[in-house]
Amino acid sequence: MKYYLIAGEPSGDLHGANLIEGLKKADPEAQFRFWGGDHMAAAGGAENLRKHYRETSFFGIVQVLRNLCTIRRQMRECQQDVAAYAPDALILIDYPGFNMKMARWAHDNGIRTLYYIAPKVWAWREWRVKAIRRYVDRLFIIFPFERDYFPRHGITPVFEGNPLVDAIEARRPALPAAEEFRRRNGLDKRPIIALLAGSRRGEIRDNLPLMVLLSKRFPEHQFVVTAVPWIDRTLYDRYLDGSGIRCVSDQTYQTLAAAEAAVVTSGTATLETALLGVPEVVVYRTLWFQVKLQPYVLKVPWVSLVNLNLGREAVAEIIQSDLSVGRAERELRSILPGGEKRTQMLADFDELRTVIGEPGASDRFARRMVEELKR
Repeated sequence: MKYYLIAGEPSGDLHGANLIEGLKKADPEAQFRFWGGDHMAAAGGAENLRKHYRETSFFGIVQVLRNLCTIRRQMRECQQDVAAYAPDALILIDYPGFNMKMARWAHDNGIRTLYYIAPKVWAWREWRVKAIRRYVDRLFIIFPFERDYFPRHGITPVFEGNPLVDAIEARRPALPAAEEFRRRNGLDKRPIIALLAGSRRGEIRDNLPLMVLLSKRFPEHQFVVTAVPWIDRTLYDRYLDGSGIRCVSDQTYQTLAAAEAAVVTSGTATLETALLGVPEVVVYRTLWFQVKLQPYVLKVPWVSLVNLNLGREAVAEIIQSDLSVGRAERELRSILPGGEKRTQMLADFDELRTVIGEPGASDRFARRMVEELKR
């Protein structure tokens, strides 16, 4: 069968690549064409990469408004390419701003549509549930708590685990020991605390200054920021100059593997940190009125995927608008070795791994997709 996949972000590229590998196992005659990135190109053939996510990723309202003409042109380009390829299935991977529009177009044009990694409608923009129900032929979900959410809205989803587990387990054997990580990056002997300030410019701008202030309370530790490679290093340097904090690029898992604890913004990174067994504090700084409106705007009681999947507050979530570090300091001290919350948090992370599911999710999802299309 012929598959057309669309991923518009680095995480979607990684999960799309693992899905392609699974589809090749489940369907030896599989042919691919896709929008994605380097990982998908390696899995499905560089000649089949129609558009790289570097050309299609626009974050935040300002960027979207500035690039509306480009986005509309890319949408038309994608639709024309899908129509010309005439796939047996269009597989949409997360990236809801673009992919929900593609789902509607595909539905109107009689193209079978599978949505892999559901939009986070349970947190905000719940109106998208109606569009999923109308335009998507089958929804594939990766969080256990979504198994209860979507049926309440008339959608029967497919859950086979979380492909993030596959990504982590594939890289775990190659992660360096703490001493080797220190040597490679010129670090001293002090214990490491990892700082994951987000993957978007706005998140880094808002959260990194608070993390710098927090680091000054822990001179006996060294703090290491995990920079993402698609953001210019000068943005990090703007806040880190003179702080003594080391910044490493594209080494998130390596840094976490060497760290005693982590301070993390909300998002997938909270789940990655927990699955790697690193105690964490979730800190997210935003505008004051967004903090006030959070209980009314968000449809869920927590922002971290750890707490959402466990159904309770296993990791502290500190959502604030100012640069106060008092509570963050207390929570961080409580999860360092000898802290009163560390043992329980590590036990919670063991439970989380059971809840999330075993490795092999990408292959299981691929088999279910092939079965669905053959039915």
